[in-house]
Amino acid sequence: MVLVLPLSKDRKRISWRLVLIAIALQFAICWLMLKAPLVKEALLQLNLAVSALGTATLRGSSFVFGYLGGGDTPFSVSNPNSLVIFAFQVLPLLIVMSALSALLWYWRILPWLIRSIALVFERTLGVRGPAGLVSTANIFLGQTEAPLLVRPYLASMSSHELLLVMTAGMATIAGSVMVIYSAMLGDLFQGAMGHLITKSVMSVPASVLFAHLLIPDAGHHAQALQAPPRIYESSMDAITRGTSDGLSLYLNIIAILIVLTALVALANGLVGFLPDVFGAPLTLERIAGWIFAPIAWLMGIDWTEAAKVGSLLGVKSVLNEFIAYIQLSAMPAEALSDRSRLIAMYALCGFANLASIGIQISGIGTMAPERRADLAALAWPAFLAATLASCMNASVVAIITN
Repeated sequence: MVLVLPLSKDRKRISWRLVLIAIALQFAICWLMLKAPLVKEALLQLNLAVSALGTATLRGSSFVFGYLGGGDTPFSVSNPNSLVIFAFQVLPLLIVMSALSALLWYWRILPWLIRSIALVFERTLGVRGPAGLVSTANIFLGQTEAPLLVRPYLASMSSHELLLVMTAGMATIAGSVMVIYSAMLGDLFQGAMGHLITKSVMSVPASVLFAHLLIPDAGHHAQALQAPPRIYESSMDAITRGTSDGLSLYLNIIAILIVLTALVALANGLVGFLPDVFGAPLTLERIAGWIFAPIAWLMGIDWTEAAKVGSLLGVKSVLNEFIAYIQLSAMPAEALSDRSRLIAMYALCGFANLASIGIQISGIGTMAPERRADLAALAWPAFLAATLASCMNASVVAIITN
C-alpha cells in the first residue's frame, strides 16, 4: 500500500473503510478455505478431480501420440522420468479443460457460480455491475475471455472500472491453466489445486483494493447487467468450440515457452560476458533476485531464501508465471523451505507480466476500440496493482499458515 499511495490519482477520495474491508476479506477467505475443516476437505477433494482429469487426458494423448503421450513403450526404459514430455503429456490437459469449461458454461453451471461469488463481493465491497462481474469471472476465465461477458458495457466504463477489469485479469489465472499448474506442483504441495483456487478468490478483494487506491471510484454508478450472454448453441457446439479455443491456447503456450526460453538463454549469454559478481557469473535470474529480494522478504520469506524467490518473481514479471512455476518445481528440495515454497506459489499465481500488457490492450481494445488509448494509459498501473495484489495474497497466506 505504501508503494501505491504516492501514485494515487486522488488520495482524498480514498475510502479507508473499503481498504480495511478488502484486507479483512482476504484474511477471512484464506482462513476459511485453508483452515475450516469442511472447506479444506472439499478443496483437497478437488485434487482427486484433477488427478482423474489428468488420467483421462492421458488416455487421449496416448491414443494420439503413443508412448510420447504417456502410452506403453515398445522398449525397456531405464529412466521413466525422461519420458515425461511436457508438450504431449501435460499441456493436452489445457484442451480438455477448455472444452469442459465451455460445456459447464452452456449448462449454466459456471455463470451461476460466478454470479453467486460476485454477490458476496457486491455485499461486502460494494463492487457491482459489469466491472464486478468481470472481476469475479476472472477466478475461472482468462484476462481476455472474462471481459467478453460485458462487452457492450466496456465503452462506457469509468477509468476506475477499466482499471479494476485489467487489474483483476492480471492478478488471477484462468481455470484451464490452473489445472495445469496444479498438476505441475502436485508433488510439492498437498492440495495444490485448493491453494490455487484460494489465491484466485483472494485476488478479487486485493484487486479492488489496489485499483481503488490508484484511481478512487468517483461515484460512478454501475450499469445494470443483463442476463449472461448465450455463447454456445448446444452441448456439442460448446465442446467443439471449447476444444478449438483450447488448441489455440495450447499452441500459443508452446510457442511462447520456446521463444522466451531461447531469448533468456541469449540474454544470459550476453550478460555472461560481464565480470563475475561474488564469485559467480551474472544471469538475468540473479539480477532479478537482487531486485525482488526485498519484496520477497516483506512477504515473509527468510532473507537467506529471498534472492531465490525474488528471482522467480522477476521471471514471472518479465516473462510469465508458466516459466516461473517450471523453475519452482525444478528446484531441489533443499533450495527452499516448505513455507517459502507455499508463499512463492501464491506470489507467482497471476498473469501480471509484460506480455499481458500487450494482450489486454489488444484483446479488450478489439472489443472497445474507442477505449484503446485509455487501456494503454491504464496498462502499467494495472500491472503494478496486480503484482502487488499477488504479493499481498502471499503475505496473508504467510500469516495464516504460520
